[in-house]
Amino acid sequence: MAVMRARKGPRDLRSYRWFGPDDMRSFGHRSRAKQAGFSSEDISGKPVIAILNTWSDANPCHTHFRIRAEEVKRGIWQAGGFPMEIPVLTLGETFMKPSTLLYRNLLAMDAEEALRAYPADGVVLMAGCDKTVPALVMGATSANLPALLVPAGPMLRGNWRGQFLGSGSDLWKYWSERRAGTLDECSWGEMEDGIARSYGTCMTMGTASTMAAAVEALGLTLPGASSIPAADSAHARMAVASGRRSVEMVWENLTPREILTTKAFENAVTAAMALGGSTNAIIHLIAMAGRAGADLDLDRFENARVVEAHPRFVAVSVDHQLERLAQIGAAVVERFAVGNGAGDLFHPPDVPTVGLGSDNRVVALDHGRRILPVFSNESQPFLPHGSNMVYAELALREKRESRPML
Repeated sequence: MAVMRARKGPRDLRSYRWFGPDDMRSFGHRSRAKQAGFSSEDISGKPVIAILNTWSDANPCHTHFRIRAEEVKRGIWQAGGFPMEIPVLTLGETFMKPSTLLYRNLLAMDAEEALRAYPADGVVLMAGCDKTVPALVMGATSANLPALLVPAGPMLRGNWRGQFLGSGSDLWKYWSERRAGTLDECSWGEMEDGIARSYGTCMTMGTASTMAAAVEALGLTLPGASSIPAADSAHARMAVASGRRSVEMVWENLTPREILTTKAFENAVTAAMALGGSTNAIIHLIAMAGRAGADLDLDRFENARVVEAHPRFVAVSVDHQLERLAQIGAAVVERFAVGNGAGDLFHPPDVPTVGLGSDNRVVALDHGRRILPVFSNESQPFLPHGSNMVYAELALREKRESRPML
């Protein structure tokens, strides 16, 4: 259970070194803040909250981040902070070649160095598309300033002639039919127009949604934030609430390495497994755990005592995507709900988290919806095992590599 924490004072802020002292350097910093139109009242004694924004025209999943950044700023101003938006490298999965994975660690370095170099007391991470989530979490963990994530949220589900379309999954399905000659050019064009109907990440349980759910389970988002569709008005309210919470976290001095314990990563593994998430979670979560000094390896995935999601909530199904999950009011991982059918599989937070303040108060989001069970009963799992496919693949690779050279 969380305990009351000693709170910082204005002179304890990291940014005080930039703006507080009566010396030449601070004179320069204050005068340049005024150059940007801010007054002494705007910056004096207030936590500076960096907003690391991965918006870019090259990343359609993050098209709304320009607006969401302003909403995050609104929350920061409301809570008595000073927002400072800093653009960082974007990793747009749909356009970037040959693979965004090549640049995940580069974005992590970008984030870490930006936080070290500028007068940030805390940070709001704006990420969504696949590698941006682990990259920003890795960078923020290394910098170890109070941090929380605003997930991009899933796009609206696709539509084609009354059928739901899922990004990624249905692309492969219908491309096979196109190649087989069973799908005409007109139908193919209609699908192209209707499969991605809004900004946001893939609405199926691919890497983006899996990592957002995992980070929520880690305790680095507000409860329920990961499943809100990007185009939903609740997403804007979540961004404002996240801005407010980031200021409070600075006064609490609640840092990532305090949140990201081994138990927290075990919760993330459970969430990813229970949702039938992307196997890419394995490489990302292990890398994130390394930054936090937590213990996580392949055995934890293989031996996870989890209950897989009930079939009607499996997000890779085109009938029930992330939009449906949000419509029923289900947080991807509701760590604080009682009787959700999987509560005994999650470790309760033994330290404050983004969603659980120093006074043990749950920082709730106003979804306007009620929380319903997401998980099936443990005695009737959707699948009996966790990631045994990992070892199968590794075994095959070892067998191939052990063959003698010809």
